[in-house]
Amino acid sequence: MSELGLAMVEADPSAALRPYVTRLCAYREHYAAPVVRSQTAMPGAVLILAFGAPMEAGGRRVTSFTGGLSDRFTVTRAVGPCEGVEVMLTPFGARKLYGVPMRHLTNLVLPLDDLPGPWAVAALDRLASTPSWRERLALVDSLLCARLSAAPSVRPEVPWAWARLLESGGRLSVASLAESLGWSRRHLVTRFHDEVGLPPKAAARVIRFGRALRLLQSGRDIAAVAAECGFYDQSHMNREFRVLGDTTPGHVRPRLSATGPAF
Repeated sequence: MSELGLAMVEADPSAALRPYVTRLCAYREHYAAPVVRSQTAMPGAVLILAFGAPMEAGGRRVTSFTGGLSDRFTVTRAVGPCEGVEVMLTPFGARKLYGVPMRHLTNLVLPLDDLPGPWAVAALDRLASTPSWRERLALVDSLLCARLSAAPSVRPEVPWAWARLLESGGRLSVASLAESLGWSRRHLVTRFHDEVGLPPKAAARVIRFGRALRLLQSGRDIAAVAAECGFYDQSHMNREFRVLGDTTPGHVRPRLSATGPAF
């Protein structure tokens, strides 16, 4: 790998994979000097199937790795050369894929070797012998479909509550979700934590942050975004952006200059 920088190709997950995977991306990266990034908290789990030079993620030195949902940003440091496929999983895709309660993976970076069963390492071996990026994406799609179709089904109550939280932008209360399900608040929190990896209130924070981030990146006014997304005020939104994204609303919002938008 001689060219420096980051290159990537995305593919839409197949229909069978869409309830569990939101993004498939083949990539290659190589830098002349270390590149440090603050990866924002997201309402999903990442799976990196990669080979090449290791990187630092969450304080660990890893090449292929995964983890659960986080309620904080994660610092990564990469030089390369490295290439592979990145998979963005829904919480329930990760739950089915890994076969462990998601609360065990919260805020963790876990090397692929630490996952139960040999499927991940076997998938990585096949990926390394597949030269084409499109073929790699198709291979990962096929392998994930086979793995997920053989895994036990997730009961529908928590996915329903998760979908309602997403639709509301994280603005629904735990009490209203529990009441709709006919559950106690405590039972919902316990089940949600197991299946998603975060309690519903923490998950709502991450969802609200993600919505605010998208609105600000589209150029929306900071005060209007704070009000629309349900922050108490701009100071509250600033604090959440620092904890969840290591950034500020003013930093991510495009600024107009004489030559056009500046980021």
